[in-house]
Amino acid sequence: MSQLIQVHHQDPQKRLLLKAIDALHRGELIIYPTDSSYALGCLIGNKEAMQRIRTIRKLDNKHNFTLVCRDLSEIATYAKVSNSAYRLLKSLTPGPYTFLLKATHETPRRLQNPKRKTIGIRVPDHRITLAMLAALDQPIMSSTLLLPDDPYPLNDIDEIVTRLQHHVDLIIDGGNCGLEPTTVIDLGDSTPKIVRKGMGSIEVIPH
Repeated sequence: MSQLIQVHHQDPQKRLLLKAIDALHRGELIIYPTDSSYALGCLIGNKEAMQRIRTIRKLDNKHNFTLVCRDLSEIATYAKVSNSAYRLLKSLTPGPYTFLLKATHETPRRLQNPKRKTIGIRVPDHRITLAMLAALDQPIMSSTLLLPDDPYPLNDIDEIVTRLQHHVDLIIDGGNCGLEPTTVIDLGDSTPKIVRKGMGSIEVIPH
C-alpha cells in the first residue's frame, strides 16, 4: 500500500519533498502533480519502475517517455537542441508543453522512441514539481497519469488512492492540478509539428 503525503501547492514543505526524493532514490514509483495533470514518475536508471509504468498504462514500446527537467540547461544534457528549438523552448517553458527532440548519448536507449531516437522533454510550471527537481538535481522520468480506457488523466486524489494505492509506492497530494495532458510539439525536424493538442496554447507555436 502506497504512502500518501499532502504537500502545499503554493509553499511546498521541504521535509515532505525530501520523503518523495528519498522514495525516488530507493527505486520507488511515485505519483506527483504537475501544471497539466498528475503523473507517474521514477528516476532515469530505474528499469523496474519504468516497466511498472508500462504495465499500469498498458504502453507499447513506441511510447515516448518524458524527462521532466528543472530548466533549459538540464534539457541540453539529454536532448539535441537547435537554435530555433532553443528559442521556442525558452518562450514556452516553464509551461504545459512536452517537446519531442533527438536524444543525446546521455539518454538511455530504452527511454527513446525506437525508430526516431527521440525523447520527450518538459519543464512544468508547478511549484511542487520544480522544488522537487531542484532538490533532486536530476530529471524525473515521467508519464501522464492516464489509465487505459479513461478519457482524461486522473485528478481526484481520492480516486487516485483508490485505484492505484497498490500499484505505486508514494502519492503526493498537491490538490487539483488539471484534467488535460500537455500539448506535444515535435521538434525533431526543422518545422515544429503539433502531435497532440493539450493544455498549452498552440497559437504561439510557429508552423
